[in-house]
Amino acid sequence: MSVVDAAAARLAVWGDPIDHSRSPELHGAAYRLLGLDWEYGRRRVDEAGFDAALDGLDDSWRGLSLTMPLKERAFARADALDEDALLTGAVNTLLRGDGLRGFNTDVGGLTSALLAGGAGSARTARVLGGGATARSALVSLLRLGVDAVELRTRRSAQAAELAGFAERIGLCATTAELGSEAVPSNVDLTVSTLPGSAVLPDEVSAALAGQGGALFSAAYAPWPTALVRAWTDAPVLSGLEMLLHQAVRQIRIFLHGTPELELPDEPAVLAAMRAALR
Repeated sequence: MSVVDAAAARLAVWGDPIDHSRSPELHGAAYRLLGLDWEYGRRRVDEAGFDAALDGLDDSWRGLSLTMPLKERAFARADALDEDALLTGAVNTLLRGDGLRGFNTDVGGLTSALLAGGAGSARTARVLGGGATARSALVSLLRLGVDAVELRTRRSAQAAELAGFAERIGLCATTAELGSEAVPSNVDLTVSTLPGSAVLPDEVSAALAGQGGALFSAAYAPWPTALVRAWTDAPVLSGLEMLLHQAVRQIRIFLHGTPELELPDEPAVLAAMRAALR
């Protein structure tokens, strides 16, 4: 297990873009309740600048949260990886110490968000987008009991890669172009990993909404997204719920070195974090 210096009290979320991130509010609320004198900020870091930024951290740094487009770069830099990071090829949490440990808390965060939102009984699903978060979504869906997924991405090569990943983990997958006007099949749940700024043709959004069941949108800024506005006849779950639950797991890692050991008085911590999002 990585040994973290008790005096290492600096943390941050990195990504590009990053100004929209609510992670500092979530982590700050938790640290105050836990009595931790930790600092958690945000920094705009792109893929090209990641290695230099990481190498420039001094011993005051405890760890990092990573968002788009850094999850694959963080995976490549980690000295040790947890099961979900190994499975997905994506790391959204780095713990510094005696080595650099990488974790993926997106899988568990999405699972908890779907269960909390009443979407945990889905058996068929559609995933929009083809990046690191889409792979995490597929693992989460598999663990919830989904056995068939339709994958919609912008690029055919990305669709083929994601379909291969889905089949390797035990999901039956079909693919279609994201902007296609072809009538989609009926599914119980749609998971969108598209950026909040993504805009689809109105007729495509309407078709996806009409056959898409409940919608979980990983994006939460801006809100509502264009896709969310098309979802008029079925429940919609915001990405803030996933952000909340994956952040709890990150804080477990920063405090205990593992996402499996609960925080002291975790229900109260979760309530404080949820209140910070209001």
